[in-house]
This record gives sequence, structure tokens and C-alpha cells, in this order.
Amino acid sequence: MSKQNTSHAVMAQRYEPKDSADDFPTPPWATRGLIEHVIGDVEDLRSLTCLEPACGRGYMTRPLSEYFGRVDSADAHDYGYAPIRDFLTYPYEAQSHDWVITNPPFRLAEEFVERALVVARKGVAILARTVFLESVGRYNGIFKDMPPSKFAQFTERVPMVKGRVDPKASTATGYAWFVWEKGANEGHPRLMWVPPCRKILERDGDYSSASN
Repeated sequence: MSKQNTSHAVMAQRYEPKDSADDFPTPPWATRGLIEHVIGDVEDLRSLTCLEPACGRGYMTRPLSEYFGRVDSADAHDYGYAPIRDFLTYPYEAQSHDWVITNPPFRLAEEFVERALVVARKGVAILARTVFLESVGRYNGIFKDMPPSKFAQFTERVPMVKGRVDPKASTATGYAWFVWEKGANEGHPRLMWVPPCRKILERDGDYSSASN
């Protein structure tokens, strides 16, 4: 009988079926890291709107609401938190929101970027595995003609657990923020790092249910 490989690298791999909701909520501190260390100009965001189109139970919406004047949320699946709307088919108007920020299903991330760039007036940010940078298909589909203005790699691991957020979880998977700021550094992406910030940016209540 062969011995199961339980190394961190293998155990951290995510294999989701094509019809999966890909329900891996984002720890709120990772969203605050985007605002505090990548987007910046926090005070200016108070007058702007944001759309979180894959909100799940609201774990990303809640920290976004700490910064933006208004955050609209939806999801293609029913989590009891927001309206059920498939971002790729729902008729959002072009440039209806200043920003679109989300952690999309990995298999649909490229389509989310393309759609978000139509919906957003100012910018798009998606949280994705670092390996999203790879593949000839994604290069030809978005990166060659629509490269992000910023690629911000987390220096700390962002643990994501299926169906919940867990302060004790760990992962071997690297994550980064991919940011498109319209009119900024077109064709010349800026490489950035999200510095160690988890302890500073975690808040009381972050790991309670956002839908309660």
C-alpha cells in the first residue's frame, strides 16, 4: 500500500470540480493589505464606490466597507448574504462602479478580469494564486494587451479554507493582488510586495460569520 503524500505543498493544492462554487473566503486582513499597501490614498476612497461580485459570506465586503463610500456585493451562489447575480452574465452597466475588487473562482479569474475592466471606472483588483501569472492562454488573453499596473505579492501566506475563515489555518500556496489602474503605467507593470501586516491589520470579529 502506497503511503499518502502529506507534504505542505501537496496538501495545499486546490482541485475543484468545474461546477464548484470555489468557496475559499478571504481573511479580512488580506483585503486591508490591498488598500493600505497597494492602492493607497485611503481617504480618497471615501468618495468612491466598489463592487465585490463574488462576495460569498461577505468576508471581503466588510473590510472594503471600512474604506469605500459604498460597496455593492453579489455572488453567483446563495450564501444568504447578498443578491444572487452571476457577474459574467448580469447586465452591470459599463463604468457603473469606481472599483471592482474580488477573489474570483480561479478557473474564471481571466473572465472576471475582462468583465471587471468594463464595469470599473478607475480600477480592478483580484486576489489570485501567484501562479495566475503563468500560462500561455492567460498571457495571450489578458496580460499581453492588458497587463496589470501592479502585481503585489504577499510576503506572508494567506491561508484560505474551504467554506470558512480560520485564524489557525496554514497554507503552502502563495497569493498576490493583481491590480489594473486605468491610465496608470500602461504596459509597464509595477512589481510590489505586501509587507508583513497580518498582526497589524487583523481586527476583533474578523473570523465570525460576516452574514450574521
